[in-house]
Amino acid sequence: MEILQVSTEDTQMHTLFAESFTTLGRLDNITLVMVFHPQYLESFLKTQHYLLQMDGPLPLHYRHYIGIMAAARHQCSYLVNLHVSDFLHVGGDPKWLNGLENAPQKLQNLSELNKILAHRPWLITKEHIEQLLKTEEHSWSLAELIHAVVLLTHYHSLASFTFGCGINPEIHCEGGHTFRPPSVSDYCICDITNGNQGVCEMQGPVRNLTTTEPFCEVEALMEKMKQLQECRDEAKASKEEKATRFEKEKRESMLVCCSEDEETAPTRDVSRHFEDTSYGYKDFSRHGMHVPTLHAQDYSWEDHGYSLVNRLYPDVGQLIDEKFHIAYDLTYNTMAMHKDVDTSMLRRAIWNYIHCMFGIRYDDYDYGEINQLLDRSFKVYIKTVVCMPEKTTKRMYDSFWRQFKHSEKVHVNLLLIEARMQAELLYALRAITRYMT
Repeated sequence: MEILQVSTEDTQMHTLFAESFTTLGRLDNITLVMVFHPQYLESFLKTQHYLLQMDGPLPLHYRHYIGIMAAARHQCSYLVNLHVSDFLHVGGDPKWLNGLENAPQKLQNLSELNKILAHRPWLITKEHIEQLLKTEEHSWSLAELIHAVVLLTHYHSLASFTFGCGINPEIHCEGGHTFRPPSVSDYCICDITNGNQGVCEMQGPVRNLTTTEPFCEVEALMEKMKQLQECRDEAKASKEEKATRFEKEKRESMLVCCSEDEETAPTRDVSRHFEDTSYGYKDFSRHGMHVPTLHAQDYSWEDHGYSLVNRLYPDVGQLIDEKFHIAYDLTYNTMAMHKDVDTSMLRRAIWNYIHCMFGIRYDDYDYGEINQLLDRSFKVYIKTVVCMPEKTTKRMYDSFWRQFKHSEKVHVNLLLIEARMQAELLYALRAITRYMT
């Protein structure tokens, strides 16, 4: 995959690279891909720095160990290895790295929450929270638990970004700790299969459809957006209709298959950081089990989650909120080769589709728009990156939005990871709120 060429005059980019190198001790490949969108990268680095290094309820080595636990749930060895190195650097006990059973009981107790948050967050209850806060000898404080929850959701989502953009370990250094200026001619940081074969095959992106195609996908998508806007202006769907369309979209999202591949057992070096390796994503209604819809007006980030995080872990709610808004609102008013395009309808459809997969419903949104704007190959990519990122393939990445630039596909991934993080946070914070009341 492409990385951005940075000119010597671009002071904003150089400042961001310097900040990343100073705070992380490295210029990693996640930064080199995110820098396509510097406004987002700045917010991301600031938030991550605060979570890992600034004053907070949890000791530094706990923070990195929780990062390892979270990334391991998706078998993301790239992130696991980065944080193993960081964990040791801040004085963490190497014995803990032999397996979760060697870590303190307090961290072992977090394993269940990590598992459910990563794969089926709608199942989190106040009882899960109570077990962590009321365990006699190894209990968590509320502030510590909020810090842990934010770290878990941050690294589950970052695993999605890592697989979604096909980020590989830095080839110049196994742990990624040596600074080297990015250069496409020297190396290519992604091949979407997350292996080392065909290191630079992403440099020739599948971007152009044959010229004989009468109506290419970009124009078709723009035409649909225009028609939907006209329909919005003419008539609004009734409340009942919107509710029906949400349930239909939620049901259909279960039928979107992520991968034809057989189940693969996680490798030992990653699986030792979590228990119950067979536990993964499951759709909402399997074997007759039904999970109620979470109505956004009943528990939302803006009205409920934000203030709870800020109260128990000051300033972090503000940082996360800024990051959500930047990802959601980010636009260059372009689509592939077209300029001056309002993409807000498309961005909202992507965000709301992800929340729909997690059972979160916005009563004012017409979910009929999702099927109009997101085709099947795009839905497969979204569901895989968000729910089972370790199954993402290069073919999935290539098969959606074939005429769009790589920077636009990275932009899509920013929407995916922030919508996922917010969905996980909502379920965890709602359970904490219920425990407190």
